[in-house]
Amino acid sequence: MILDSASAALRQTLSPALRGILWKSLGLTVGILALLWLGVTRLIQAFQASHHISAQYPILDSLAYYLAGFGLFVALIYLLPAVSIVVAGFFLDEAAEIVERTDFPGDPPGEAMPFGRSMLYALRFAGLTLLVNLAALVIFFVPVIGVAAFFGANAYLLSREYFEMAAARFRDVDGASEMRRAHAVRTMLAGCLLAGMMVVPVVNLVTPLFGIALMVHLHKRLTRRSLRALPR
Repeated sequence: MILDSASAALRQTLSPALRGILWKSLGLTVGILALLWLGVTRLIQAFQASHHISAQYPILDSLAYYLAGFGLFVALIYLLPAVSIVVAGFFLDEAAEIVERTDFPGDPPGEAMPFGRSMLYALRFAGLTLLVNLAALVIFFVPVIGVAAFFGANAYLLSREYFEMAAARFRDVDGASEMRRAHAVRTMLAGCLLAGMMVVPVVNLVTPLFGIALMVHLHKRLTRRSLRALPR
C-alpha cells in the first residue's frame, strides 16, 4: 500500500496537472530558506563586528566564516521539516483537489478547510516541529543518536501532520487524528519516506508537494480498505 501510494504520488508530483503548484512550492520553499540563511548570516556578521574579530584575528575570522557556513547548512536541514509543513499548508487543498479529481474521479471530493484555519494549524505544527528539530540539532554530533533522533522525530511529525491535513478534507480534526492512530504503522512508514527525502539535497525541496499527494493516496486507500472490511 505504501509503495503503491508513493509511486502514484511521484507520478502526480511530476505531472503537468501539478507542475504549476510544483514550481510555486519550490519557489516558496527556496525563498523561506534563503531568508533564513540571510538572517542568520547577518547575525553572525554582526556578532563578529561587535567583538572586532575580523580586525584582531583575521585567521579566526575566516575559519569562523567557513564553520558558520557548514553550521548553517546543517541547521537548514533541521529547519526543512518545519518549512515543509508551512509550504504544504499553502498548497494542500489546491494540490489535493487535483489528485482526488484525477486519481479518484468516482469518489466525492474533499472539502477544503478555511485558509486561515489551515495555515494556523500548519504554523502551530511547524512551530512544534521546529522545537523538536532544534532539540535534535543539539545532539547532532552524538554518534548514531543524533541521526536517529532527527529521523525518528521527523518521521513521526511529518506522518502526523501530512496525513491529518489530507484526512481533514473528509472528516473533522479529531476524526483525522483518530484515523491516523488506527493506522499508525502505515502512516509512520509513509513518514519515514518523507523524513528520508529531507536529507537528500534537491529532492527535499519537492517534499511538500510529494507529501500531500502521498497522504491523499494513503488516506483514500485506507478509507476504501476500512469500508470493505465493514459487515454487509
